Amino acid sequence: MEEKKVVLITGGTRGIGSEIAKKFAKEGCNLVLNYVSDSTDVEKIKSEFDEYGIDVLVLKADVSVFEDCENLVKEAIAKFGKIDILVNNAGITKDTLIAMMKEDAFDKVIDVNLKGTFNVTKNVVPYMMKKRSGNIINISSVVGIVGNAGQSNYAASKAGIIGFTKSLAKELAPRNIRVNAVAPGFIDTDMTSVLSDKVKENINLQIPLKRMGKAQEVANVVSFLAGNESSYITGQVINVDGGMVM
Repeated sequence: MEEKKVVLITGGTRGIGSEIAKKFAKEGCNLVLNYVSDSTDVEKIKSEFDEYGIDVLVLKADVSVFEDCENLVKEAIAKFGKIDILVNNAGITKDTLIAMMKEDAFDKVIDVNLKGTFNVTKNVVPYMMKKRSGNIINISSVVGIVGNAGQSNYAASKAGIIGFTKSLAKELAPRNIRVNAVAPGFIDTDMTSVLSDKVKENINLQIPLKRMGKAQEVANVVSFLAGNESSYITGQVINVDGGMVM
């Protein structure tokens, strides 16, 4: 019987991260998920994966804190002995025009989105290098490619992730570790559900496929990049945006 793969997904308890977690669960992978809010119902999260017959480790860890990431990875290794796939998905937004943006709003977004990607990756990579195999998928955004007014902090963090991805892909390829990024466009999640129908209508007009994407459609691409079918793909950024950015 083939040994289950172990997938660490940051921000894997909600939104796109939750769909990514479910996709890997359906494929029979064991999961490591983190959360930050004290109000998180850990048992409820675990119960969502009962039907898949997998082990799920849910731990409190703030990706912007290096020590938290160190402990997260250590506990994952203690339980499973390995991490085969890392999905750096955790991210936040603090949108406002640069003229009104406070330093803290810039710093916090960079700390979670970009530094958080470094913090987790830095702690996972030694185990992958020792095993001479692994797969890292970083969640960027089309905003990191084309920018967006009112999101200079978010765009900078997501553009940084792309540069980080390409550099890491070159570093780690000799150890048989692939590193790619996925750049979602407008995806139908809790974050976009608060938008008015008029705003959603205007967004859809900008998208060649005339609709927002589904979180499952992002999860499908992440799963593809983590699997053997993409074994000759590394250092790439795949847009999942309905053709918005070409």
